[in-house]
Amino acid sequence: MARLSPTPEVASLVPPDRPIERKPWWDGALRWGFLVPVLLLNFIVVVGPSIAGLAVAFTDWSGIGEMNFVGLANFERLLQDQVFFKALRNNVVWTVIFLVAPVTLGLLGAYMLSGIKRGQMILRVIYFIPYVMASVVNTQLWRFIMNPRTGVGAWLAQYGITFLDHPWLGSRDTALYAVAFMDNWHFWGFLLVIYLAAMSAVDVELYEVARLDGASRFQQFRFVTLPSIRPTLVFTLLMIIIWSGLVFEYIYITTGGGPANASEVLGTHLYTSAFSRYDAGYAASIGVVMTLWVATAVSGFVFLRRRGWDI
Repeated sequence: MARLSPTPEVASLVPPDRPIERKPWWDGALRWGFLVPVLLLNFIVVVGPSIAGLAVAFTDWSGIGEMNFVGLANFERLLQDQVFFKALRNNVVWTVIFLVAPVTLGLLGAYMLSGIKRGQMILRVIYFIPYVMASVVNTQLWRFIMNPRTGVGAWLAQYGITFLDHPWLGSRDTALYAVAFMDNWHFWGFLLVIYLAAMSAVDVELYEVARLDGASRFQQFRFVTLPSIRPTLVFTLLMIIIWSGLVFEYIYITTGGGPANASEVLGTHLYTSAFSRYDAGYAASIGVVMTLWVATAVSGFVFLRRRGWDI
């Protein structure tokens, strides 16, 4: 079959072949030149210390002087350390608390604020203020409030109201939960603002259709709001799991892990081992466990994404 050639009219519409423009070699070099400082800084601050910490976990280094390779001895000590298991259990309890209390308050608060049209920005700022306050300031305020001698509970006890007259931070039964309450107070407003921003992007027509079908406010929240903000919700849950495994400052400032290790977590146990007992090798092994905590949470998130979950 003869090959048909285009007519002059069609040929005039076809753009002429243009030679491929090759970018000069210094164009790519210039891009890498901008990336190298960032990569170098990331290696110095993140990658380098991570590799060094993993290496130290297999030594008996005290933090100064020489280090000797001891193999898996530090990890064997972990399996025999009751304080370590106590700290790990407290991290799990802390995670459960933060997956329930601030998330629930943030969702309900955001849904109620989403119906307010006037003054919503002012309310957002008010709820967000505790989150931007320094941890030291937050903890000191609550330590004054919970003081067993001069706090609110002691003041109310003078008038016969005694249910708050309790050494919340000094009792083994309540120390961890008291610190979690402080952190919840500062954290849930942040979640409220995040969820409120996600809810503002939900299509209004979905709520109108739900109302026409006779759905109540709770049903609209359950079947319209939650599915629509699921990616944001799952992301915040993932970050809470990661942050709960790395929690340190609130517990260290208020109780230091006490009394009698009642509020000890992995972060405070690591700090005490490294800087109070000068056992940097053992502290590094605790750091490896904390890294595995984070890696497990991220791996679960990636696994669900690959299974097709819309998160």
